[in-house]
Amino acid sequence: MADEPATGDKRRTLPSVDRLLAHPALRAAIAANGRELAVNAARAALDDARARIQAGQASPTLISLAADVAQRLEELTAGTLYPVINATGVIIHTNLGRAPLSAAARSAMDAVAGGYSNLEYDLEAGERGSRYLHAERLLCQLTGAEAALAVNNNAGAVFLALTALAQGRPVVISRGQLVEIGGGFRIPDVMRQSGARLIEVGTTNRTHRRDFEAAINEETALLLRVHSSNFKQIGFVSEVSLAEMVELAHARGIPVLDDLGSGSLLDTSRFGLAPEPMVQASVAAGADLVTFSGDKLLGGPQAGLIVGRAELVGRLRHHPLARALRVDKSTLAALQATLLHYLRREAEREVPIWRMIATPLQALEARAAAWAGRLQEQGIPATVVAASSTVGGGSLPGETLPTRALALAHQNLDGLAKALRQGRPAVVGRIADGLLLLDPRTVLPETDATLIQALIAAWQHMAK
Repeated sequence: MADEPATGDKRRTLPSVDRLLAHPALRAAIAANGRELAVNAARAALDDARARIQAGQASPTLISLAADVAQRLEELTAGTLYPVINATGVIIHTNLGRAPLSAAARSAMDAVAGGYSNLEYDLEAGERGSRYLHAERLLCQLTGAEAALAVNNNAGAVFLALTALAQGRPVVISRGQLVEIGGGFRIPDVMRQSGARLIEVGTTNRTHRRDFEAAINEETALLLRVHSSNFKQIGFVSEVSLAEMVELAHARGIPVLDDLGSGSLLDTSRFGLAPEPMVQASVAAGADLVTFSGDKLLGGPQAGLIVGRAELVGRLRHHPLARALRVDKSTLAALQATLLHYLRREAEREVPIWRMIATPLQALEARAAAWAGRLQEQGIPATVVAASSTVGGGSLPGETLPTRALALAHQNLDGLAKALRQGRPAVVGRIADGLLLLDPRTVLPETDATLIQALIAAWQHMAK
């Protein structure tokens, strides 16, 4: 037996799969995960044990083998996508899932996910309907556009528009707008894949109306404006306004596509931030199509939103690529609920990212102080310091909001930060000026107690 001294070939002392799985320590794991997974885990554990014995190591005990099987089952079934408490102060954190959804959006997703829905069914007519109408009416009402379409993300929206309207034809864009966003997404690459022919005009820092005028010919399909949402140019710079582009393009019978990237339905300057282009302003300026994200400044689910002229949106809707980029019922439900917050003028209160942006400094200081008090009761030397939050998500580059953060000093800050990340739920903060900072602006209030427990556990772990 594996628990007894071995003679001869120690591999013979290993138990059979059945005997290993009969160990009392595995009863709960087998009941939770099923025998098939347990058998696979047991075989893998025994194979590793044989290899270790052959390499000259001691034969494992039966209890250690059972523990190995249990751990393998736990790792296999644990999944890889976890909830995270975002204490970084970056509001739209791309790596942490961008915008958290409102309670209404989550409820709307749950309502349609658990059963059937009228996703593509006209209940009044009793026949097939369109999934696109569920967001279109609200998008049109909020932006003033004639028609709207939702696809999987903003990159998909731009790609669809270029493919459907400009394949094989020239698209004119300022050199200063040939941007790259996170993950290596580059406008020139998207245009190349769409089949559109890139026509660059102007220089990196200065483009004039005459540059566009000289580039337009009878083959030109579109004028394209791309908002530099993740950087800004200052100094000796010049660009052609959207109104000028529209005037020039429409005089030649050419549509204008305005890619806003983040896109906002609220005036960011009201919150002490630089003005971000608003979707309704682009529509009012005459842009024929406007594209923007659903999960950035809108604060909804991942989606690419297209609003504009009905004839052009219709061409996009009926293009074969639209089916490959379409959104599912859960996304549409969350998007509809999010748009309703704007229609009811309650976005600042109900949409988490806007609630975070609008939170007064006094409220943030009070929460940080309450956190520090709870930790000090446990003997943890926590303090509150002045810091800055950022919007993130490729929005409002360089813009910050004043905040108050919980600060922890430790001889091993990297180790403490790692211990927090490895907890469940994981906590992600940031290290600055020799301190681990946790910003209450991006921590949902309902998770405060969980955050404190995680901080205490991580601190105690580092003390071992």
